[in-house]
Amino acid sequence: MKQGSFIKLALATAIALSLASGAAVARDTAPKDKKEALYPNATRTEPKLDLKSEKDQKALNEGLDAANNGEKDKALQLLQPLADGSATSSKYAQALALQGIANMKYNDGDVKGAITTLKQALDIGVMPNDTYFQLKYMYTQFLVADEQYDAALKSLQEWRAEGKKETADSYGLEGNIDYRLGKFPEAIAAITKAKSMPDAKPQGSWDQILAASYAETGQGDKAAELAAAELQKNPNDPTALNNAASALIQAQKYPDAIALMEKGRASGAFNDEKQYINLAKVYLIDGQDHTDRQEANAAKAAAVLDDGLAKGVVKPSAEVYKLQGDAAITAGKEDAALAAYQKAAPLAKDGEVMLSVARLQLQKNQYAAAEKSATDAISKGVQHKGQAYMVRAEAKRGQKNKQGAIADMKLAAQDPETSAKANAWLKTAGTGK
Repeated sequence: MKQGSFIKLALATAIALSLASGAAVARDTAPKDKKEALYPNATRTEPKLDLKSEKDQKALNEGLDAANNGEKDKALQLLQPLADGSATSSKYAQALALQGIANMKYNDGDVKGAITTLKQALDIGVMPNDTYFQLKYMYTQFLVADEQYDAALKSLQEWRAEGKKETADSYGLEGNIDYRLGKFPEAIAAITKAKSMPDAKPQGSWDQILAASYAETGQGDKAAELAAAELQKNPNDPTALNNAASALIQAQKYPDAIALMEKGRASGAFNDEKQYINLAKVYLIDGQDHTDRQEANAAKAAAVLDDGLAKGVVKPSAEVYKLQGDAAITAGKEDAALAAYQKAAPLAKDGEVMLSVARLQLQKNQYAAAEKSATDAISKGVQHKGQAYMVRAEAKRGQKNKQGAIADMKLAAQDPETSAKANAWLKTAGTGK
């Protein structure tokens, strides 16, 4: 694919990660009616509980209730003495108090603190299997939230190996971790497994991960099929529309992507600036690949941007004006391109757009203006300085300023990228080496 100055669009929107805000803990340590075990096949030996004091149990339950109700000060007053061991000799009470504090830290945004505190609770090693493995799973989620993906994968594998538990959500989480680690084939396998599990309740994030992983492994067609199926189930969902369009783009099915996005625009589903910008870019990319419709596509790209600006969804910016200029250049409309680039240049972070202005002015024999624009571009910073000096040299030559032109060509000759051309010019001008 010839990309030119246009970049490919990202395949998927941000991949959602659902994290538990708190773990369910057993308030009664010796329930009258024994519940069915959640981890009946666990290899971990079930420890004996050591919570014998009614006072400790009361403080623990009240502290955890306060934590669940958002009463942070009360919860810490009750749980902290248990957590540091100063108010109890029960390791179980200490572990659950630490778990409650970990939850509060997580909810306050202190993810690293939550991880450290929850690990302390797990390392004490006295919790019943059901509680232990639920908290182990939560610990894994906390690691993902902190972007500790290698540690998260190891923790999840330990949870599954020791707990002997397989769930759809756990494979969904594994796929998420694999994707973030760049293990795309593994991510595909994990998400596929998650969707096949008896307890599966498919989530949108699963398909996003799966589609992104397909794209990363060169299976663009599968990604597009998956995204299209999701859109068919949710035709009015803008996220599904964006994902389907992005998947088609990654699969280089530009006409299909354009048709889909235009359908969304016509139905009023375009409510974000990026949607207009992306559609305009796809028109131009498709035109680069199909010269027979290059000019028509450029006109359509410009119309899309004009529509977005008129509706107030697209805001004036260097990116938007430059894209308008690119579309006009592709359509052969130099005057429109120059006007657009001149709007973009003052807003741009560097001098690249101003250099485009200088080139167009040079083509239109506006030599004085081209010299000033090239000077401004160099001052603001350009990636290819030699090219900028050559443009300014030609602008000076157009004004009969031979010495000025020679001086700029000598500067261009110092750039390896333009050295050969500049030296050839200088030789022709009678100043060569």
